[in-house]
Amino acid sequence: MTGSQRKIRLLVVDDSAFVRRAIIRMFENSADIEVVGVAANGESAVELARNLAPDVITLDVQMPVLDGLSALELIMKECPAPVIMFSCLTGKGGEKTMRALEIGAVDFIDKSSAGGAMDIGALAKELTGKIKVAAGVDMEKLRGAARKPEPARPCRGTVHRSSTEVVVVGTSTGGPPALQQVLSRLEQPPCPVLIVQHMPPGFTTSLAARLDRNSSLTVREASDGETVVAGNVYLAPAGWHMRLRRRDGVLQVWLDPVPGGHLHCPSVDALFESAAEVCGGRALGVVLTGMGKDGADGARAIKKAGGRVVVETEQTAIVYGMPKAVAEAVSVDAAVPLYQVSDTITAMV
Repeated sequence: MTGSQRKIRLLVVDDSAFVRRAIIRMFENSADIEVVGVAANGESAVELARNLAPDVITLDVQMPVLDGLSALELIMKECPAPVIMFSCLTGKGGEKTMRALEIGAVDFIDKSSAGGAMDIGALAKELTGKIKVAAGVDMEKLRGAARKPEPARPCRGTVHRSSTEVVVVGTSTGGPPALQQVLSRLEQPPCPVLIVQHMPPGFTTSLAARLDRNSSLTVREASDGETVVAGNVYLAPAGWHMRLRRRDGVLQVWLDPVPGGHLHCPSVDALFESAAEVCGGRALGVVLTGMGKDGADGARAIKKAGGRVVVETEQTAIVYGMPKAVAEAVSVDAAVPLYQVSDTITAMV
């Protein structure tokens, strides 16, 4: 960080004194991040958020006096700031995490990923990266101010309906609320929809259940070997690559744990490349908000096979990393804001 750039100001909220001290130690010598306040409960968190105006807040889900979700709602309403939730899968942790992302949290850290009691040291790299991403998030996008109900306007030429055999979707940071908006507005498609959302193992079960409840479509976590059905939505389980294969003339899900050179598991590239191989020009790829470039290679494969690719525009993408990488890699068939994605998919299938 250059001398002209100030450090990211972090507010740490957790009822565990161990966690608070560990995060303070983590950043005490950081050139990029400084802890400007700590709180042990949600009520103190809201007060400090008002008074300190931090750049980023880490917020525990389970806390006394005022729980994390209630605190998050007040922060988003009174003093909006990018929030990273500290969560776990115990009890209703997964469901609460999905609710936090819906309320406005940018991302979350899985406490259970370190095994048992939280080991901040093991999560330092992940937390640092997420704080830096969160600090650059446009709060107006996060709060949905840019989303307006307008008809879809694909960016290039006229879109014609075709015999699309599968729609494959990839997303990462900011994905759960984006997926909810797209699926809740999507008309019953004449083909299956397969989704990769970067997320730790276990949380995709809660995400699939929440998307299913908030959509007229059937949404579920995919199972290995199942036949994909037109109109249904299949979410890749975290920790497995979801690919497509054809058996006896029908499309099936193939769950593969082998990394295969991919950074993420599940990988958007892995899903897109399999769709290109199996469905050729009848595959439609859609890339939404997310950090990094997962999906760019897969988009190349789809376009090379004669298929089409749609990306979310910077106007609404919480993190314009993945859509930008795809738009730079291929000539996309449509680049539209989030509120037009469902209409664009409907027009193209």
